[in-house]
Amino acid sequence: MTSTPSSIDLNADLGEGFGHWRMGDDDAMLDIVTSANVACGFHAGDPDIMSKTFTRAKEKGVAVGAHVAFPDLAGFGRRALPMNAREIECAVGYQLGAAQALASLSGHRVTHVKAHGALANIAERDADVANAIARAVRGVDPSLALLAIALSEQTCAGARAGLRVVHEIFADRAYMDDGRLLPRSQQGAVIEDIERACARTRDMLANGGLRTVSGKLLPTPIDSICVHGDAPLAVEMARRLRGSLERDGWALRAFAGT
Repeated sequence: MTSTPSSIDLNADLGEGFGHWRMGDDDAMLDIVTSANVACGFHAGDPDIMSKTFTRAKEKGVAVGAHVAFPDLAGFGRRALPMNAREIECAVGYQLGAAQALASLSGHRVTHVKAHGALANIAERDADVANAIARAVRGVDPSLALLAIALSEQTCAGARAGLRVVHEIFADRAYMDDGRLLPRSQQGAVIEDIERACARTRDMLANGGLRTVSGKLLPTPIDSICVHGDAPLAVEMARRLRGSLERDGWALRAFAGT
């Protein structure tokens, strides 16, 4: 399957500081990406950081979403917590409500929801957790899009809930042959070489699928590309990736209006 260059979204996870502590260069990333997933206070973020991130995104014409997670500040949301489906549904709804309120106060609006860290990884393969996230989004605001890991249970759950599903690939994460993300605990899971990240992303877009560590192509729709904002070379990677995509003829545009 081959894609004809048209438009594509470039997203990053931002607002991931807390109090006086900051992670990544959000201002620089907001000059490059077209969508920002803003931490809602459970894995990172606080009301002040959320408000400032929404305000800057509005000024720069960047769409914003709620980046929801397990309530795990100490572990940055990367630890699986023993929560049942109803607890997850309520936690996602809680974070989404906070994001919508602070975005509104900042003159912006939330357009989508994306799961973070361990919550996203579990929802990638666990239908019950994926359904809980989708139910929360539908229950709070069914007009919101679900930014979901491509070829995952998340995409299926979003479709079952009647949500707009946005299929996401990662520029800087490796895939196993079953389409799942290679766990961060394994060598090579995070791709730090910028040239390699750009080349594999262009390859996946050109061929319409995920490229696995063994070289297999797994066909999937691709609507958005994520570059993680917490990596040391995140800004340079995002900038060079955007440039390479534009040279290929892609227009960089948010999947949802700002």
